[in-house]
Amino acid sequence: MTYWVVIPARFGSTRLPGKPLMEIAGWPMIQHVWTRAIASTASRVVVATDHAEIADAVHGFGGEVVMTSGQHATGTDRLAEVAQKLNLHDQTIVVNVQGDEPLLPPRAIAQVAGLLQTQPNAGMATLCEPFTASEDRHNPNHVKVVFDRHGRALYFSRAAIPAGFPDQPTPLTYRHIGLYGYRAGFLKRFHDWQPTLLEQVEHLEQLRALEHGEWIQVAVTECDIPPGVDTQADLERVRAHLNGRA
Repeated sequence: MTYWVVIPARFGSTRLPGKPLMEIAGWPMIQHVWTRAIASTASRVVVATDHAEIADAVHGFGGEVVMTSGQHATGTDRLAEVAQKLNLHDQTIVVNVQGDEPLLPPRAIAQVAGLLQTQPNAGMATLCEPFTASEDRHNPNHVKVVFDRHGRALYFSRAAIPAGFPDQPTPLTYRHIGLYGYRAGFLKRFHDWQPTLLEQVEHLEQLRALEHGEWIQVAVTECDIPPGVDTQADLERVRAHLNGRA
């Protein structure tokens, strides 16, 4: 299986500015993410950024960089620019690995790419996991997904879907994991679409794809996926883990 990994990395995070460059166990965070992507068997890994310091850091550890616009509203839009700049064939599989996921298992990256390999009509793929008993299905920060019996996404929401189920986990209550694979042709189409109403209401860019009739293939993750780094507390947790203190 041949696929690319693109790592979008922004300097201007609202909650933790400059986080791709923050030190974790002697490396900048972006190097940890890049190392995990390289270990996934991807044929090529590039970092997409709009910031010179991030580009310099990536070049410093031997990584490849594509400079992109600073005006993109979503990471998917940034990947679309990369696909265009590198003139990728429409069937090329591209996995979007966020630049704040230093603990992401390489196996998960390969799983997402494999979904597109086995579903040639899908333009996009992603993962989910069952809710645990201790998690709140009504928490809007936990995005939910429902899909049909063949794994094709029906809807994503910040609300508790499907409605009417008890709060304890059921076989139909899954939390979406924001790891995406795309075909390059899909990225080009996505870039031409304006944000849709459902996307704006839910603040979920994948709904733009569903509203345009795109096939999103979903699978339950084959491995545990630790949370990424959004806050200073998250950063300290990851530092403790990679320094052997957790």
